[in-house]
Amino acid sequence: MMIGSAVLVLGAAALATLAQTGRDDAEPALAGLTILGDPVTAAMVETGAEVYAESCASCHGAKLEGQPDWRRRNEDGRMPAPPHDDNGHTWHHADRDLFTITKRGVGAVVPGYESDMPGFEGSLSDEEIAAVLAYIKSNWSERERGFQAKVTAGTEGEK
Repeated sequence: MMIGSAVLVLGAAALATLAQTGRDDAEPALAGLTILGDPVTAAMVETGAEVYAESCASCHGAKLEGQPDWRRRNEDGRMPAPPHDDNGHTWHHADRDLFTITKRGVGAVVPGYESDMPGFEGSLSDEEIAAVLAYIKSNWSERERGFQAKVTAGTEGEK
C-alpha cells in the first residue's frame, strides 16, 4: 500500500509538472516584466502583438527582425528600421524614451534626427503604445530584459 501511495503521489507530481510546462510554453514568461512601472500582463502582450502587426511590422518585421542592412544608412541618409529583438538596440533604451519615440518620433528624444519612423500620437493611444512595448519586451531574452530594466531604473528620476 505504501508503494501504491508513492506511485500515486509521484504520478500526480509528474502531471502537475507537465501541466505547468505546457502553460509556460504557451505564454511568454512575464514575471517581473514591467512597462513604465506597471506590470506586463498576458492580455497586454496579446494586444501589443495585434497592434504591432498592424502598425509596426511593415517596417520592423513580423518577427521583430528589422529591415535588411539596418546598420547602414540608406541613399537618403536615413537609417533603416532596426530590429526589436535581441539583435537590435531597442533594449538599450529606457521605457520612457521608447514610449516617447513611439508616440512622437525619434526627433522627440534626439533633436534634429531625421527618421522614417513616424510618431503614432493621434493614431495609437498611450495604452496601445505601452502594449506594443510590452509585446516587444516579452520577446527579449532574460539578459536583455535585465539590462533594459537597469537602464529604465536609472532614468526614473528624469522628466
